Amino acid sequence: MFIEQIYKARHEWWRYLLGVLIVGAGVVIGQVPLTLAILMETGFDFVGMTEGEMMTVLDSNLFFFLMLLSFAVGLGALLLTIRYLHNQPLLEATTARRKMDWGRFFFGFGLIGIFTVITVAVDYYSNPQDFLWNFDFVPFMILLLIALVMVPLQTSMEEYFFRGYLMQGLGAMAGNRWVPLVVTSVIFGGLHIFNPEVSKMGYIIMVYYIGTGFLFGIMTLMDEGLELALGFHAGNNLIGALLVTADWTAFQTNSVLKDISDPMAGLDVLFPVLVIYPLFLFIMAKMYGWTDWKGKLFGRVRKPVVINSAEEI
Repeated sequence: MFIEQIYKARHEWWRYLLGVLIVGAGVVIGQVPLTLAILMETGFDFVGMTEGEMMTVLDSNLFFFLMLLSFAVGLGALLLTIRYLHNQPLLEATTARRKMDWGRFFFGFGLIGIFTVITVAVDYYSNPQDFLWNFDFVPFMILLLIALVMVPLQTSMEEYFFRGYLMQGLGAMAGNRWVPLVVTSVIFGGLHIFNPEVSKMGYIIMVYYIGTGFLFGIMTLMDEGLELALGFHAGNNLIGALLVTADWTAFQTNSVLKDISDPMAGLDVLFPVLVIYPLFLFIMAKMYGWTDWKGKLFGRVRKPVVINSAEEI
């Protein structure tokens, strides 16, 4: 069982408090290059600038790379924390299987990748007035190289931290599965409150972000591992960054298309959470034979009993 594997490692509560501080420090350190670049470009005259204006100070590819660098440094801090503070092999923080299942990773990646391409194509041909052709070969190829390396690091950091590190730790502390599912999903979604999409579309979009956290959490608990969530999250962010950008999104890139429509949060926010996400879970459940939904999502987390099989002499 995925959560129960933490009992093989050092899992005292204070280790998680220290671990969160270490990872947070890694993310902050990773933000230093971006901050310095913006300060130097603006001549330290950035007072009164909005977040959107700061995004346009640097070349979009440079900004994209430096923004994701903080996640890469955070991932490095997290992996070191898992290995040395908790004495846990990375595999046991990844999956309950004997080895990483790359088939699951690529299935999750392909599922959301195909869905994203189809929906963007349908939207583009149905509402061509909402898009500008943004493709420029050289900047796009630079973006492609950056995205192929940095986006998986960003998404892996988030998945290992929320669905791996915190889910296992909270599961051991709470003694059940629903507490880590709820807490990690709400925190994951809540941290997106700083995204520019929120100021543009309103707080209702938090339903989408928190719902996405629940989607990844359910994937992890039902499948007893991170592989599907790792692939799905990477596919969602990578394909999205390459296909479509907008002036009001967190990822402003040299993508193929630019969305110039005026976004309105409403059915577009609720429909994926209420319809599309359950459909994705249904497909995965059929693909991998998920059973015992109640037990895996709401059941107890129990420390394995070690039986000494040595016979007394």
